[in-house]
Amino acid sequence: MSKIVDTAIAKARALPCWATVTPTIEQLGGGITNINLKVQDGERAYVVRFGEDIPEHGVMRFNELAISQAAAATGISPGVHHVEPGVLVLDFVEAPALDGPDLHDADTLIEATKLIRRTHDEVTQALRGPVLTFWVFHVLRDYAGFLRQNGSAHVAKLDALKAEASALERAVGPVSLVLGHNDLLPANILRGADQLWLIDWEYGGFNSPLFDLGGLATNCELPAEAERLMLKTYFGTDPDPGLMRSYGAMKCASLLRETMWSMVSEITSDIDFDYAAYTQDNLARYRQAHSEYHS
Repeated sequence: MSKIVDTAIAKARALPCWATVTPTIEQLGGGITNINLKVQDGERAYVVRFGEDIPEHGVMRFNELAISQAAAATGISPGVHHVEPGVLVLDFVEAPALDGPDLHDADTLIEATKLIRRTHDEVTQALRGPVLTFWVFHVLRDYAGFLRQNGSAHVAKLDALKAEASALERAVGPVSLVLGHNDLLPANILRGADQLWLIDWEYGGFNSPLFDLGGLATNCELPAEAERLMLKTYFGTDPDPGLMRSYGAMKCASLLRETMWSMVSEITSDIDFDYAAYTQDNLARYRQAHSEYHS
């Protein structure tokens, strides 16, 4: 176990929110931004998420807390148990995370899409206080600036990627704003006994619905027929050519954001994860999607 995890466990044990003197603590898998722990406190279990603000990624913990509370109030996410600077304690739900192939099942995809629609409709209404906007094209411009300023190994790629991003932004066109999750990895969707749960709101913010839909599709490598099913489920009608053009552009932007997120993380992150390999994988997937979009 790494020194970082050992330190996190010691901090978790010292939190003032436990009913028992010696709660059982173990590291949870997943997560390439934060350290996540499971705490068994008597009969109840919790997740402790450690994470400071990450300005280079637009992650601000006041924002994560506000959205976590709103999502919990709507029954979409587990409840918030305790908060202090750099620490968020949530109710633990006994629910395995989905993986990409799970979303290739039509019933599961429909259920997940309905969860996304509920998020956009209900969490948007439940929010209180200041909340960030997540506009992927601003994020991409900011990432490019950060990478230049910090001497990234990927600087030579940035001019071309920025030009492509600008063209994609024009192709997306006008948008409707909803509260988006903005990090729809299948691992952030949990299958409970009687519902799906959506977790991890650190990138949450107002955005186009198409970003979450495109992100889900790319992260799960959905085939074209599954994408159409997802869009029909979300919008209640078959997607027309205009929607498909906007959606396709946002899907490309989602992959480019994941690529440049990883480029930045190569420089900044202390988490034990192979960001360089993750960058190359996502860059290849972005280039493939971008080529198909323009074919």
